[in-house]
Amino acid sequence: MITLRRALPEDEEAVFMLARDLATSFQVERAAFSRTYLRALASNDTCLIVARDPEAVIGYVLGMAHATFYANGDVAWVEEIMVKPDFRKKGVGKSLMKEFEVWAASRECRLVALATRRASDFYQAIGYAESATYFKKVLAT
Repeated sequence: MITLRRALPEDEEAVFMLARDLATSFQVERAAFSRTYLRALASNDTCLIVARDPEAVIGYVLGMAHATFYANGDVAWVEEIMVKPDFRKKGVGKSLMKEFEVWAASRECRLVALATRRASDFYQAIGYAESATYFKKVLAT
């Protein structure tokens, strides 16, 4: 049985391993990850949810809420979502997204948004619509 819950300090290593496998543009550095992980757990504006089977953490979603003018209030942004390959197409990602949406709604966010280049079909299947092009500029290496 898969359970979802807010991440705890003891989940750090498992989330690190998943984040390392998710990253394609950057190499996830352990020390930087640890600092960011602790900051995410401490922030009221950040949501980190893990999915667990009876044995281990098998996925996570990381997002945050921030103020906007265009949406007439806060928007929730999914920064990362990762599910172990053996657990994909079994509803884990969908459940993580739903739990993030519940968190966003509890904060009265106006919408949930994200950027993706690998999972468009997944997001469309759970009710998301394509909206914009994503641009980035790397400031530090």
